[in-house]
Amino acid sequence: MLGPDAMRGELAKIKAQTGRPFNVNFFCHTPPTPDAKREAAWRAALSPFYKKYGIDPENIPAGPGRTPFSAEAADVLSEFKPAVVSFHFGLPPAQLLARARACGSKVLSSATTVEEALWLEAHGVDAVIAQGLEAGGHRGMFLSDDLSTQLGTFALLPQVVRAVKLPVIAAGGIADAQGVAAAMALGAAGVQIGTAYLLCPEATTSAVHRAALKSEAARHTALTNLFESARPDQRRRAGVSPGHRRHRPLARQGRKRRRRRFLSALVRPERRRLQGNTCRPAHAGIGRRSLVLGRRTRWWAETRCRFTSEARHHQTRPC
Repeated sequence: MLGPDAMRGELAKIKAQTGRPFNVNFFCHTPPTPDAKREAAWRAALSPFYKKYGIDPENIPAGPGRTPFSAEAADVLSEFKPAVVSFHFGLPPAQLLARARACGSKVLSSATTVEEALWLEAHGVDAVIAQGLEAGGHRGMFLSDDLSTQLGTFALLPQVVRAVKLPVIAAGGIADAQGVAAAMALGAAGVQIGTAYLLCPEATTSAVHRAALKSEAARHTALTNLFESARPDQRRRAGVSPGHRRHRPLARQGRKRRRRRFLSALVRPERRRLQGNTCRPAHAGIGRRSLVLGRRTRWWAETRCRFTSEARHHQTRPC
């Protein structure tokens, strides 16, 4: 989201205001190649909405984009030496990961399945973030694009705790003290909270998003693959075949896939009711994220980060 200069400025502000540990987070994806034909097809599909709401598609500003962890980002880290560096979509190439470690930083990364947690452990992370299905923002999937492998936080967490010998941080749908206590009872060494901080006075969350977070709609998490990020290189590093199916819009997907999504939509609310989870809302913005760490962990970190995402939760699929 931030270029090297902007990142340097933000980290300087953090260092000026606190002497406490902080976390810097990066993506590890391979940016998709622009496809003019595909972009034109999407604009054509959305044209009725452009007309309905009086939007000129030619004047739509480009999004901020997301760049993966790079040598330039590693240069910035070497200046500030954050206590924690975390990654999403696996890990960066070995030489870049080594540069992050050279700063003395603890390395974290997200896992959405037990297999991903084991892969991260084998590649030397210091802790695993178990990202449940309720988590906001991008799904951290990097070994598979099969949505049927995705579990809720309180189903995934104990399995990951049993599988790895590292501290495990629970993430997804946890927004209060009861949720933290439940995660700790299931073996979490820490809990990562995000959406709950979007209503903090100092958060720059928009009025529209604040109203949505306080509404009944906040009980529902929307999972979609309409937002995606191509990561073939990451899949090769993970030992996964680079072959993949081309993404198709939801309306054109085959009957089997639509049936699976329909059944999932029926089952998910009941699963949440039985688990007693606080569901993540279908809205995201700019806010604060922190880690609440338990006694099993020998280090503690607090994350205060600025991030921007689309106006609803989205699924990022490897492709």
